[in-house]
Amino acid sequence: MRCPYCKADNGRVIDSRSSADGFSIRRRRECLDCGRRFTTYERMEETPLRVVKKDGSRVPFDRSQILKGLLKACEKRPVSLEDLEQITTRIERALTEMFDREVGSKYIGQLVMDELKGLDQVAYVRFASVYREFKDVEQFVEELRPFLEGTAHGTPGQPRS
Repeated sequence: MRCPYCKADNGRVIDSRSSADGFSIRRRRECLDCGRRFTTYERMEETPLRVVKKDGSRVPFDRSQILKGLLKACEKRPVSLEDLEQITTRIERALTEMFDREVGSKYIGQLVMDELKGLDQVAYVRFASVYREFKDVEQFVEELRPFLEGTAHGTPGQPRS
């Protein structure tokens, strides 16, 4: 490993440990020429996952797109950024375990909706309205019906209206 400071190729590893996500190794290194220390991260080389969009185009998978959609759906809702990060990580992990090369955007959207359904109903409906491209109020009401029926019947943990 070349030193980022003096560019020498003469160093040693001081400490190695697994990162928090378990998918990379963090190594603390010391240059034997200049004595400075630096950190490197090693990740397993993977075939990049591609997302097949509705129009048939293919783009590289980008976890930040999932997080961006979650943030938009949960705007002004009592949902922590930590919760959204965890959801994003769960979805990313599920996709990399289930698919080798390509995944449809519809499948990713469904995973996001499944996660939001248990987290925040308003965020779920917001996301669903964009994801499913509701054309009229009737489609919106159909998406809300399970929530409304659950509340009307006094579902445990849900206050009656």
